Amino acid sequence: MKEKLRQIMDFFLLGVFAVLPILVVIQIVVLIERLLRDTFLSVHGYYENYWITLLLFAVTILGLIFLGFRIRNGKTHMFSVLESYLEKLPVLRTVYRVSKKLIGIFSGDGQDKPREVVYVEYPKDGVWVPAYVTNKLDRLYVLYVPTSPNPTSGFTVMVDESKIVRSTMSFEEASSFVISVGVDFAKLHDAASKLLPIK
Repeated sequence: MKEKLRQIMDFFLLGVFAVLPILVVIQIVVLIERLLRDTFLSVHGYYENYWITLLLFAVTILGLIFLGFRIRNGKTHMFSVLESYLEKLPVLRTVYRVSKKLIGIFSGDGQDKPREVVYVEYPKDGVWVPAYVTNKLDRLYVLYVPTSPNPTSGFTVMVDESKIVRSTMSFEEASSFVISVGVDFAKLHDAASKLLPIK
């Protein structure tokens, strides 16, 4: 009887873990749909005309597509003018600059040097985690240590170069490792060879 119950529990957990990724995707789609619906209803509540609301959404989407096309082709004079105005506003200047740098680090846009992932002992010695290198000066490394399963929450730490171990993981592989709570680990053998003590 005990064995039967254990087997049923195993099947149940397998079913849960099989459905979990699909549920996560559905939740993200629902979140985006809710955000768009709320925005649509707030705009519609202002004009109380579906055609005007749809027109505004269509113009916004087309405007973003056009802006993306111009940025991709290096023709961003209008965008540069807007950026120069934002740079003059005291509080917004800081928010805009930091946001742009963060998006640049994680997307790779405008980065001359390759984005780097390292291993660092955190929160204590003997416990290794992957970390994104966000800045460095000589031997001082500024690292962002993401937390599972949401890599957008985490800790920023400063360490000496001697405290890090270089990784061959890409940003995408490190993010996948964090989101999957370690299940998707493409460079497991590489990490083991670098982090485990030689016996």
